[in-house]
Amino acid sequence: MRLAGTPMKLAGLKVLDLSAFLPGPHLTLMMADHGAEVIMVEPANGLGEPTREIGWKTEDGVSVWFRNIARGKKSLKLNLKDEDGRALLHALVEDADVVVEAFRPGVAKRLAADYATLSAINPALVYCSISAFGQDGEYAARPAHDLTVQAMAGLVDLNRGLEDGKPASPNMPVADMAASLMALSAILMALHRRHATGEGDFIDMAMYDACLAWTPNVTGPVFADDVRPPVKDMRSFGGAGMYHVYETRDGRHLVLGGSEVKFAANLLLALGREDLIEIAKRDPGPGQAPLRDFFKEEFSRKTLSEWEAFLTGIDVCWAPVRSLKDAFDDPHTAARDMVLEDSNGNRHIGPPIRFAKEPARPDPLTPEFGEHSEALAREAGFDEARIAAMKARGAI
Repeated sequence: MRLAGTPMKLAGLKVLDLSAFLPGPHLTLMMADHGAEVIMVEPANGLGEPTREIGWKTEDGVSVWFRNIARGKKSLKLNLKDEDGRALLHALVEDADVVVEAFRPGVAKRLAADYATLSAINPALVYCSISAFGQDGEYAARPAHDLTVQAMAGLVDLNRGLEDGKPASPNMPVADMAASLMALSAILMALHRRHATGEGDFIDMAMYDACLAWTPNVTGPVFADDVRPPVKDMRSFGGAGMYHVYETRDGRHLVLGGSEVKFAANLLLALGREDLIEIAKRDPGPGQAPLRDFFKEEFSRKTLSEWEAFLTGIDVCWAPVRSLKDAFDDPHTAARDMVLEDSNGNRHIGPPIRFAKEPARPDPLTPEFGEHSEALAREAGFDEARIAAMKARGAI
């Protein structure tokens, strides 16, 4: 539970989050963990935030996904097609600092929840639109989630198997992640600038743009030679012997994850193959095939535990391939406070942003759908009769 009176970086900020699923809710979770008042504006459709019902649930019936994007937030059930529903949103905007939305371009305007409408009410408002392809351009109206965006941005093409050469579904929501992080950065930039100008700003955050922005390490072939990346020969995707996944004798796997020559020398000397150090100096690709072949054969000779004992004393970047369960069960993860347990025994992913002063104080409570609707309406100045009427027709 958040400690009363404990200072936090974002204490005093009021955030209205009209987004859903992952990019927007994750960034506003980071803000809630650091003291912001975050109000989830959930559609009055009987469900609200879709992740309330998606995926695995704990014994109390709460979705693990939802718990880890909604803790410490308030829930406002709101029908923005209702006149009083729109009026309530506008009243809340009067003293809000940030609005985050993730509708398709044009939808917010139809709901009178767009930047032009809301900034006219509160010129200091920082308004962030997260969309698949941005507010303009050829693909703006195209429906998409993470996988679609990654495919359009060329990232699925980079995710090709080293053996079959075919693209596969990425295992992490890179488009969601990159957009969320960049949107949070943009919001904080705009809030910082507001101190000088008194004015808010509009942020057009496209998941597509965020994906492209994260490709400096793999864009070389495109910009230098105007060709598509030769994935299997590239340093980041297995073309380097020292940056590769290898199978051990017991069917498990380890990775070598540092291709600097000093690491190659340390490992090859320990393995009695000093002659291969010169090959490690070659460019990734076919020239390093002898090194990759050697490691593939060598690592297949022993079990993962045997290699762990051997490699522990060598200065080389390596790691066993572990499951997500392994990672969350690791004492190091606990030492970093990346697993939190609430009073009911439910586990939460901890806040990754660590300050020496004014640290995060995550509130583990997960809001019921519409739990704070009436209280927020009262705070906005709505009288009891109006609230009761809105509730009767399902507007809140």
